[in-house]
Amino acid sequence: MNNLTMAVLFGSRACEHDVSIISALQFMDAADRAGYRVVPVYITREGVWYTGEALRKIEAFKSFSPEAAGLVRVQLDTTANAGDLWAWPPRAQGGLLHRREPRPLCHIDVAVPVLHGLNGEDGTVQGMLELCNIPYTSAGLLGSAVGMDKIAMKLLLRGAGFPVLDGEWFLRDEWRQDSAQILDRLEARFGYPMFVKPANLGSSIGIARATDRASLEEAVEVAISYDRRILVEPGIEEPREVNCAVLGYGADVRASVCEMPVTGADMLDFSEKYLRNASKTGGSKGMQSLSRIVPAPIAPEMTERIQKMSCEVFRTLDCKGTVRIDYMIDPKTDALYLGEINTIPGSLAFYLWNECGLNYPALVEQLVEYAFKAHADKNHSVYTFDSTILQGYVNGTKGVKA
Repeated sequence: MNNLTMAVLFGSRACEHDVSIISALQFMDAADRAGYRVVPVYITREGVWYTGEALRKIEAFKSFSPEAAGLVRVQLDTTANAGDLWAWPPRAQGGLLHRREPRPLCHIDVAVPVLHGLNGEDGTVQGMLELCNIPYTSAGLLGSAVGMDKIAMKLLLRGAGFPVLDGEWFLRDEWRQDSAQILDRLEARFGYPMFVKPANLGSSIGIARATDRASLEEAVEVAISYDRRILVEPGIEEPREVNCAVLGYGADVRASVCEMPVTGADMLDFSEKYLRNASKTGGSKGMQSLSRIVPAPIAPEMTERIQKMSCEVFRTLDCKGTVRIDYMIDPKTDALYLGEINTIPGSLAFYLWNECGLNYPALVEQLVEYAFKAHADKNHSVYTFDSTILQGYVNGTKGVKA
């Protein structure tokens, strides 16, 4: 036992809420085997935080009831360097708080965000943990925010010289004001098929393939229900999809073997990723259950190129921990296109690292090691600057420009 207390954050206000639960349960089992004291921290769809041993079993989420499960509502002390998880103050009749102080539950040594999508993978939780100065295992603010926003990611990676598909984006308000003009513009630029994507969602939710004007209009209507910014990309006929994971921090970066997802549909959507094999396995096992070929049946030169590019993308976005980067290969031209980066991938891509000889408990230890390295680097930076600026305001600040 290494005596470190690990808080695993999962759930949250996100469309990928259920996927996060599956990934977190897998991770906590591996963390047990690695010897950590695991504290599950479940964030409900309404954003309420709970902890309790019942959260280690999938049954607790099939009909979630905090009272029935004997859970404790909690809050995080956001004071820098505190790192404490507290019980939520009990409320008296009429909604007034009791006068006694809330009781501390535990001190968090390292936080593990196993959150997919908005309100968790997008930099929001990472920003909170930065303010608290708690070591955490996922990518930092930059990689998390850019990795979640498909539009920003495409613009940044294209500017950095990476091969990305063409694309055009627009706002929900622009669509509502003149959808016909946007449809005309997209058809003139791309032709069919096209792929329509909400800018800030994962797990392929809200993504659709359009083959004509009617299906394009329908796809956009679905996408704008999820996000106010929409990305449209030209389609590739029967692309070969290849994924590669990256693990590390700073200059210590390595790529996994490549995988090729096997799908029975026109695109790798949510159902293909998480539901197609559920009946065979007694329930979804996250990305682990997806049919795949490992290693991917591609030329050694292409494998090497993808692995090298994945490490370069990881460093460009200043990532940390483990990520998964998805690619598409045009079978007609053999052209390689960078699809997107998943900064907290489904199942944390443990199945890819297992193929590299790194089992899940060992992966957990690596993630914790990188979390502490990044935390130490941050604390080596100077965050104070002594100046005489306040001494100049001897008569108050009125009328003085800062």
